[in-house]
Amino acid sequence: AAAALPGPALRLSLGGWGQLVNPSGVAACPRSGRLAVVHDGKKRIKVFGASGACVRQFGERGEAGNDVKYPLDVAVTLDGHVVVSDGGDRSVKAFDLEGRGTLAVREGFSLPWGLDITRENEVMVTDSEAGALYRLAADFGKGKLRKLQVIQSKLSSPRGVAVAQASGTTAVIEHLRAKGANNSSTRVKIFSADMKLIGQMDSFGLNLIFPSKIYATAVAFDKEGQVIVTDVYNQAVACLGKPEEFPVFKPIISQGLSYPVGLTYMANNSLVVLDGGDHSVKIYSST
Repeated sequence: AAAALPGPALRLSLGGWGQLVNPSGVAACPRSGRLAVVHDGKKRIKVFGASGACVRQFGERGEAGNDVKYPLDVAVTLDGHVVVSDGGDRSVKAFDLEGRGTLAVREGFSLPWGLDITRENEVMVTDSEAGALYRLAADFGKGKLRKLQVIQSKLSSPRGVAVAQASGTTAVIEHLRAKGANNSSTRVKIFSADMKLIGQMDSFGLNLIFPSKIYATAVAFDKEGQVIVTDVYNQAVACLGKPEEFPVFKPIISQGLSYPVGLTYMANNSLVVLDGGDHSVKIYSST
């Protein structure tokens, strides 16, 4: 019955071959509705307007301080700064929407990966190598770091992270190490606003209610507070329900994706999926 649920309709596809090279992260600007995408091109950050046109690109590939060596994820702050996790020099960098670098935080990280913005305009950062979740507070306009603290440790290769704006609930995707090349799996952990563990679901738990293996690569919250994940094994996007409802599995998008690696919601509730298979950004209407 779940597979027959009506899903969102594809409204727009951005980028594609030639424009986006191995894209790794996507984020929506809460004020302008624009989308920021990080990829492996000469300029690592592309900003798309609502019509689908690329309106700006910046973040040069290179060795200078504000260059972007190997972008892993992107987020956009409430005041319009683009924040990038750079695996190349293990830093978190911020840019204004004109592309000027305003801040680079290199101290303290082992391998910063996933990013999202809290309702207090702070940045949640997963550190895959350190097994930690950080909270970063800064004045991005003035380029001043105010605080960088570990708020969760002993996580297993955490990557994707999302914060529910209404509740402050945080979701983290862990990548679990296992023996054998084909035994890797993922786990979604949910923390309350005060960082208490309130729910989790791993690939094994999902196997009990869904016959195929699930491998989650990105996570987001919809406006109802439900946890939404991309699943590269099944080339799909699925709803896991609210944390108190775990386990639930409802496919949202089950066709038209080849390797979904990024996920976000726009202010108009459109669902945005970054597809690494055909190097595109796909925007789905909520109806």
